[in-house]
Amino acid sequence: MADKTTTAVTLRQLQVFREVLRAGSERLAAKILNVTQPAVSQQVRQLEAEVGFTLFRREHNRLHPTDRAWDLLRSVDGALQSVDRIERSIAGLRNEETGSVSLAAPGVFCLAAIPRAVQAVRQTSPLSFQILSGSYQQVAEHVLNGRADLGISRLPLNERAFDWMPVATARNVCLLRAGHRLTDKKLITPADIVGEALIDIDPQFSSHQMNINALRYMGVEPDLAVEYDANGHDAGFVAAGVGISITNSLVAREYEKFGLELRPFEPGAIYHYVVFWQKGREFTGGMQSIADQLLVSFQASAR
Repeated sequence: MADKTTTAVTLRQLQVFREVLRAGSERLAAKILNVTQPAVSQQVRQLEAEVGFTLFRREHNRLHPTDRAWDLLRSVDGALQSVDRIERSIAGLRNEETGSVSLAAPGVFCLAAIPRAVQAVRQTSPLSFQILSGSYQQVAEHVLNGRADLGISRLPLNERAFDWMPVATARNVCLLRAGHRLTDKKLITPADIVGEALIDIDPQFSSHQMNINALRYMGVEPDLAVEYDANGHDAGFVAAGVGISITNSLVAREYEKFGLELRPFEPGAIYHYVVFWQKGREFTGGMQSIADQLLVSFQASAR
């Protein structure tokens, strides 16, 4: 049989393949690419058929990249990055022409901080906005791949891929329903929340480990009433009296309309929030306007 010297590998197959490697799963890659998981699976299978070797071992519903998968990524990544730059340039030209800016951010900041900034911009400009939401990782992917002009995240970020502007610093707080017994305290510690039902973020987040480990260090097994996977999902449960939540002060300020109380929580961490963009990206007038107003809005929230 003759060797297969040509393939019908498509650019889209390679882009999907790269995203699966980066995300670690087809499900997460599908969310980042804003397509269905079956569509991602189909692209990966078609790519494997075209290259003639296995890219992923499938064990217990999980994907494990083969050595050849990493070899393939290294060989095509430079070309894919060139395509990314072309797509970013086209997106920038399109947005500048149409008078629009795309902004990626955790959805929680659409409750207050981002709307304030958008309203301030639109008082003097007819600029329109496209908002993309997701986890911090997904926000970074949106900006890196040119789907968003600007992003809102917290450090650390890849300094080789992004430039940024600091906008706010946040610290851990305990989120409480109005009238809760702990609102009498000026500072809340793990000893104070023993026996309290917790509304806590998914274990993949470092803040979860910090909160839970603080209780376990005291020999107390936490009462996890609800676990959630994105900032912003705790406020309703706290307001309903299901339990209390440990979050950070910048996120908590987004919940103003819920009438919740917040108190400093120790031990805690400091979070540095930034507006960021692709490294070397030239700002349009619209990007500069919204970046300036986001700085004003987030600094107001941080006070």
